[in-house]
Amino acid sequence: MQKQEPSRSYVPSAIDMPFDLLTRDQRRLLRTALAGRLLAVCYGAGVDSTALLVALKLADLRPDIITFADLLSEKPETMAHLDRMQSILAQWGWPPITICRKRTLPGTGYDDLYGNCIANETLPSLAFGMRSCSIKWKQKAQDQAIKGCKSGPNASAPHPIWIEAQRRGERIVKLIGYDCGAADIRRSKKLRAADTDFGFLYPLQLLGWTRQDCINIITAVLGADYVPIKSACFFCPASKTWELFWLAAHHPDLLERALFLERNALTGRHSRFDEIQFGATWEEMVRDADRFPSTNTTVGLGRSFSWNQWARVNGVVDEAFRVRRGETDRARFLARAAELRQSGRPGDRAGNRQDRTRPTVLCRFSSSTS
Repeated sequence: MQKQEPSRSYVPSAIDMPFDLLTRDQRRLLRTALAGRLLAVCYGAGVDSTALLVALKLADLRPDIITFADLLSEKPETMAHLDRMQSILAQWGWPPITICRKRTLPGTGYDDLYGNCIANETLPSLAFGMRSCSIKWKQKAQDQAIKGCKSGPNASAPHPIWIEAQRRGERIVKLIGYDCGAADIRRSKKLRAADTDFGFLYPLQLLGWTRQDCINIITAVLGADYVPIKSACFFCPASKTWELFWLAAHHPDLLERALFLERNALTGRHSRFDEIQFGATWEEMVRDADRFPSTNTTVGLGRSFSWNQWARVNGVVDEAFRVRRGETDRARFLARAAELRQSGRPGDRAGNRQDRTRPTVLCRFSSSTS
């Protein structure tokens, strides 16, 4: 019988799942580490975490809970992928993805990270090299979905996995989709193996999978259409310039919101722009200069470069800083995104001479409140 090829409508069942995509040693490693334990998958809806779900299925391991933290700031493509994965999990007989959201008090004036940044006139904490936005809006929400919360706007009962963990007197194992790329290896090495409530394991690193391996396994099992885009907020400070061109082409409205957030922060009450030393305001530098003077201070959403200045220098926006929406402009943005993504040059982060807005603002923030 001819083997059915993966496609958009084909999801492998428990019977025809190609288990041979894992070697015997890989399957043994996963099962030795995870079989019989209480498993919680921290799902980000990106390539690595999707490959993590596939790996567990190939090893015949079923998680007890899968959590996704929704910051209300993901790109539409990510939310669409999340819905499609819900369908796959249902066919596998697995628990659905639990959507977690941090709820704020009624008088707060915002209910998401973007609103938090706007209200406090600041950038996400990642722009300052910190990760409090992830802890506050992602990790805590997912922990509460498992452990429950006794009071406040996030009040909820504990999940059965937490009750079972207490009965057994053992930690729940959080599975995180860090691959064997250099950046993820660095991240995992900085983290503890366990805390009071949870243990932490990185199955992709046990398997020795790189990001490309993850793409390959998703393609082999589910089909190329199930390889997701990078999961991140549309205003994420870790975005590379090819991703900004991509955003301008596909979601100009989201890029405009990000540009507003940056301007709101860099000209807001926390800004300490030094007009005397540099002879111009942040707004003047963004509108008139090709780059900021060199400094170690965060100058915008790009940390070392301002998204607004990048957008002007590269002709992404008009004089009113509205993203250009013509078909010719969109084609140019897509071509530039593809070029920078493929090249992997420094331009992928700050670009060539034209893209190289390594601005250094001349402003200082007292703190990040996101």
